[in-house]
Amino acid sequence: MSGVNPDFSPRITRRHFLVGAGATAAGLALYSGEISRHELDLVPRTLAISNLPNAFNGFRIAQISDIHLDEFTEPFFLERVVHHVNALAADMVVLTGDFVTHGSLTFLNGRSAAYHCAEILSTLTCPLRFACLGNHDVAVSSSLVTHALTSKGIPVLVDEHVPIERNGSRFWLAGVNDPGTTNPRLELAVPPQPDGPVILMAHEPDYADTVRKHPRGQLVDVMLSGHTHGGQIRLPFLGPLVLPPMGKIYAEGLFRLGNMQLYVNRGIGAVGIPFRLNCPPEITIFTLQSAQG
Repeated sequence: MSGVNPDFSPRITRRHFLVGAGATAAGLALYSGEISRHELDLVPRTLAISNLPNAFNGFRIAQISDIHLDEFTEPFFLERVVHHVNALAADMVVLTGDFVTHGSLTFLNGRSAAYHCAEILSTLTCPLRFACLGNHDVAVSSSLVTHALTSKGIPVLVDEHVPIERNGSRFWLAGVNDPGTTNPRLELAVPPQPDGPVILMAHEPDYADTVRKHPRGQLVDVMLSGHTHGGQIRLPFLGPLVLPPMGKIYAEGLFRLGNMQLYVNRGIGAVGIPFRLNCPPEITIFTLQSAQG
């Protein structure tokens, strides 16, 4: 006669459950805090632009966003990011805001973090390097972050534009002041009669809806943003747990908004908590192509 001895039946006690849950939580925290937060994702994208001059077919732009040195992005991780970007040998690098973190609790204050960040970014080998400001940069000090970057050869576009020229043709790179904390002057950022495409850097992606309603916004072909961190923690079937103001409509990736394309980079840093889950840090590499028709 066979049977199961009840003394040896597997039982899940409250203690076992709590121990298992604690171990699972600890493992998840370790993964999201130390592994996932440092898993760089290189994202290739093609941007088809209708009025792109032939000289810029195949022109490559690398985008880095939301560095947040030194809380919680370690200098060694930013150095690794720069190494990967240099290996891409892009024609231009754009940096779309939040170089520092407002209210950082780490040993580096805002001033030290801004200059340390700029020092590491100065090792980018691409000669065409441009930045715009994010909400954390403005909260710490616009002038401080701007000076840190420009002193290391990285121009910051604040409601202004510059021509990017090749073989007698050009497109325009524009940048606005941070839309989340200031009142950008899009009429100054975008040239009135551009003789080529316009690519706009604006930190907060939901500003795209304001751009589309602005008379000068009709001239913008591509807008590049960051700010959202892609949600930073994305749960299966639920998506991002939290999205910031002015980053709730367009969370990550490529959007086609009428005649304008919007790309939202997930950034490389973290804010609030030093975790990323199902949302790895991102370096984007765009290849420009002339759109047909």
